[in-house]
Amino acid sequence: MSLFTAQNRVPLSAPSGSDIAQPIQVDSSLRRWFARNLGLWRSRRQYLFSDDQVYHLDMNLKMEVFAEPPAGETRYRFSWWPEASLTSNQAFFAHKPWFEQNGVMEATLWGHQLQRSRGYLNADPVRTRLRQVDEHETILESHYQQWDIMEHIRLVDQDRYRYRAIYSWENGELAIVEHHHEIRLEDAYPPIEES
Repeated sequence: MSLFTAQNRVPLSAPSGSDIAQPIQVDSSLRRWFARNLGLWRSRRQYLFSDDQVYHLDMNLKMEVFAEPPAGETRYRFSWWPEASLTSNQAFFAHKPWFEQNGVMEATLWGHQLQRSRGYLNADPVRTRLRQVDEHETILESHYQQWDIMEHIRLVDQDRYRYRAIYSWENGELAIVEHHHEIRLEDAYPPIEES
């Protein structure tokens, strides 16, 4: 007897009327992972460029969530600014002016994709693919203009620390390698209420 009998078939038609369930929710494990990243972080960074230049930079990152997003979505706001005017920070931005010292980006989680209001190395919107390694680490992959970017983010020690490794290829050549060691300064803020 075949395993594929009429009683095992799933109808191909979409549900209608009273059969319609609640809106499909995006991957709950990714939502949990993003929720664990909410708050304020101090980011101590090392940048290695293909021309053998090495820079160190201290930044602050704040990640917040919007309250009551539309069904099936979760929206976040990312803000960044340099740690008080350190000499190493000033040298970095003087030599690499295309990196923004301060900024805000909004991002919407759609299943295993993150739609960002801006890219990592430019101001154009970009879609990022997400892959979870395990409950503590997620890989983000973005492709735009001449750039291919892979970012590994791992939460460590009850989410008090975070490690980020970012690899950026320009036209197929590895151009930038970054190591970010981050320390949580503050827990999650209240959700952002939109007016």
